[in-house]
Amino acid sequence: MGRRRRLRERFGPEYERTVEDADSRMAGERELRARERRHDSLDIKPLPSSSRERYSHDWAGVQDEFVDRPEEAVHDADRLVTSLMHERGYPTEGFEQQLRDLSVEHSRTLEHYRAAHEVDTLGTQHKATTEQLRGAMVHYRTLFDELLSDGGQTRHVPA
Repeated sequence: MGRRRRLRERFGPEYERTVEDADSRMAGERELRARERRHDSLDIKPLPSSSRERYSHDWAGVQDEFVDRPEEAVHDADRLVTSLMHERGYPTEGFEQQLRDLSVEHSRTLEHYRAAHEVDTLGTQHKATTEQLRGAMVHYRTLFDELLSDGGQTRHVPA
């Protein structure tokens, strides 16, 4: 399989986004390969079932909080996703780096994470509508579920 096709399949919509943001297709593809190398150097690990149960319980609490404190619940959802990423072995030193690291194995859920994070930022400024906050919870849940369920699978190693 060609290198470009493999990158397109692995990164999905993130391939186009990265190539568009780069100076050239080659530069974008170089960036994606660098993400793969960085990702391969990380110690991404599955979660033990006790941790998955704890995170599921914590998520239920965040959802319950949404009824009375939607802005805080969205912020707590962001923190819970970040905590889950950290426990799985992803570095959490900044949102843009988190996106790059997640893009290698979770590219299909990145738009959910971007949208949720944007609303969380609006929420901390008290500028998000209840409907935006509700949408952010759905977006966070998508990435949360993927990170949680992926915890029982082995790492994908490219051929």
